[in-house]
Amino acid sequence: MDKFVRNFIIASIIYLGISSILGIAMLHQPSLLSLKFVHSHLNMLGWVSMMIYGVGYHILPKFAGKMIKSPKLGELQFWTANVSLIGMLLFYTMNVLDPTPSSALLTTLFGVVQFFSIGLFFYNMLATLLPASPPPQR
Repeated sequence: MDKFVRNFIIASIIYLGISSILGIAMLHQPSLLSLKFVHSHLNMLGWVSMMIYGVGYHILPKFAGKMIKSPKLGELQFWTANVSLIGMLLFYTMNVLDPTPSSALLTTLFGVVQFFSIGLFFYNMLATLLPASPPPQR
């Protein structure tokens, strides 16, 4: 298993634990319900997506009988996905606690980086799974 694949799976499990703790805290302290966005994104982009990325990178090329197109893009995606998720949720939380235009802007910018990260997975998987173009006929 590639290191970045293992890292996606480990990160996924960590995000599940953090989101579970936040969910329980939200039940106990209703004022924390303003962090529903954080809780749901820890679950969907943290736990679910990171697990899909890890398992997808590991299993799908094997099913196709191919090597992953670019392990380096997979590694880049690991870092961009995690940094952007943490940044987006950190600045979102800061904006909830003390709304400022800069916190809102940084939340959005980290969201754009998250979108870029998703695009890396999209490209890497399709480039791995789709048949290569045949060479031009002469």
